[in-house]
Amino acid sequence: MFNFFKKTAQSIRNIAPKKQSKISKEQLEEILLEADVTYETVEEIIYYLPPSDNVSKDALRKVLLSYFITPAKEKEVEDKPFTELIFGVNGAGKTTTIAKLAFRYKSHGESVLLGAADTFRAAAIEQLKTWAQKLDVPIVSTKQGHDPSAVAYDAISSAKAKGMDRVIIDTAGRLHTQSNLAKELQKIVRICNKAQEGAPHRKILILDGTQGNSAINQAHAFNKMIGIDALIITKLDGTAKGGALFSIAKEIQKPILFVGIGEGKANLIPFDKENFVDSLLDEIYE
Repeated sequence: MFNFFKKTAQSIRNIAPKKQSKISKEQLEEILLEADVTYETVEEIIYYLPPSDNVSKDALRKVLLSYFITPAKEKEVEDKPFTELIFGVNGAGKTTTIAKLAFRYKSHGESVLLGAADTFRAAAIEQLKTWAQKLDVPIVSTKQGHDPSAVAYDAISSAKAKGMDRVIIDTAGRLHTQSNLAKELQKIVRICNKAQEGAPHRKILILDGTQGNSAINQAHAFNKMIGIDALIITKLDGTAKGGALFSIAKEIQKPILFVGIGEGKANLIPFDKENFVDSLLDEIYE
């Protein structure tokens, strides 16, 4: 079982303590709602199941798997670095996720440079600098209040000059409804492209798994601002709302790359849709 699934599994067991070979659609509806799948998504899942009232494991598995997009192979970049822009609201776990990504890439033998373009909060700059020191990776940073686009430009330019493989750029996470944040992010995207044609090569939204379906509105807002290429869901080890991933995947129509399952640098695992769906089904069926 995905070890982040324990709390969601417990909430399922509260509804269906005994595993069965088949379950009724009424009971399935109850289980999915308890796991924080939205009502609309539950209704859709039920609709696509065979007409019989009793639902088999195989039939349900087929429908649930259809909600997740398999991530495309990472695009090849002719001239290094491969630049990723990381965004999301404050508290979603952006900075820690950037550190986990840097650790992951470095573990695979790639060189990484960080860009501290969240210049809205001094604490964000310091936190990223601390991680850079721990991971022994270079960082481009400035003082609080400085232009975040300039940091993004300098980070990419520095990485190009050093022949680095990757750049990961942090951004401010003020409330997603604020128009000044939208303008700031749009400017960062434009300036990245000036520093390196085609950058950022991947725009990744970080969503807090403990927020369940309320994260969907954030995702729509950010997608409207600058477009989303992929998602990373954090804090899934601390929530019973694992079912929200179906609703998020349905609404946003973007691949989930990784899930965060703790605070440590290695606590980021690739999202495997089959493993995830099977973990849920194993709690319901014999």
